[in-house]
Amino acid sequence: MKLKRSRVVVIGAGGLGSPASMYLAAAGVGNLVIIDRDRYELSNLNRQLLGWEKDIGQPKAMAAKEKLGALNSDIEIEAVTTEITRGSVQGLLEGANLVVDGTDNWAVRFIANEECVRRRIPFVHAGVQGLFGQVTTVMPFEGPCLRCIIPQPPPDVKRFPVVGVTPGLFAMLEAMEALKVIVGLGTTLVGKVLIFNGEDMTFDTLEVQRNPACPVCGHDVGEGARL
Repeated sequence: MKLKRSRVVVIGAGGLGSPASMYLAAAGVGNLVIIDRDRYELSNLNRQLLGWEKDIGQPKAMAAKEKLGALNSDIEIEAVTTEITRGSVQGLLEGANLVVDGTDNWAVRFIANEECVRRRIPFVHAGVQGLFGQVTTVMPFEGPCLRCIIPQPPPDVKRFPVVGVTPGLFAMLEAMEALKVIVGLGTTLVGKVLIFNGEDMTFDTLEVQRNPACPVCGHDVGEGARL
């Protein structure tokens, strides 16, 4: 019932967002919102599993909604083709119980992180490149936010190599974290970053701390937000 009553926003219907939303839909998340402004290209199909050959040129969010609806007709799926900006993010995350990071755009990630902290919405982040990736969960004011862990956004690369199974692996980890947060099961990655190296098949866990001076979730911000 916790899953059925939940509203989860997945930012991006690409290599991370596609598999993550499939597992969330299959698990029975009652209201799934897919946000992506882009259209599928042939080069996407090695990892973006909700985009098929017939979907090339079609909006990713709409194609994702079609597939997810066929996977589970008992849940509500919303497709949003709007870009996330500082002006639009408030409306796009309205009513969310949890947000999943499926984008490859650091500017969007940091905007989403800030809004999630402001609204106290759990935010599950993952990022991948090649055979490498990382995943963490942000629980606002209970652990570090994304800005605490990565103070400055890395430069965005328009096209970078991704082995299709790498985002698939991290999408499953994101979905697992999301389900655990919603249901209240087990221990999450709050205060930790799980890193995977596919070249030697190793996982490492880094302990991370909340930055008291963080401009997003620092002590002054947190105290003001609690008033």
